[in-house]
Amino acid sequence: MSDTPNCPNCDSAYAYADRDNFICPECAHEWPVNAVEEEVVVRCANGNVLESGDSVTVIRDLKVKGSSSVVKVGTKVKNIRVLDPEYVNDGHDIDCKIDGFGAMKLKSSVVKRI
Repeated sequence: MSDTPNCPNCDSAYAYADRDNFICPECAHEWPVNAVEEEVVVRCANGNVLESGDSVTVIRDLKVKGSSSVVKVGTKVKNIRVLDPEYVNDGHDIDCKIDGFGAMKLKSSVVKRI
């Protein structure tokens, strides 16, 4: 029995190894042989694990890019969404909606879980 894993993209059983990569002939997806899937854990400034649906508080004043307004310390943000690592841009790993400001992305290092 082969120890070649199924394709992570389309779950095809016909993937094969070619040098340092596995290749799926059905969807043409390639991934490294030594790929280790790690579960990414997002932690707040206090070290608590954040999950989608949590409520957080902003721990310092944040300037809003493209505006003269500021998100003040202590602003409560409800129902956050933790982003997948592939969608994280410049460390902004939380997607949320802040009352009075609208939708924005935050870094987990500037919030604490409540």
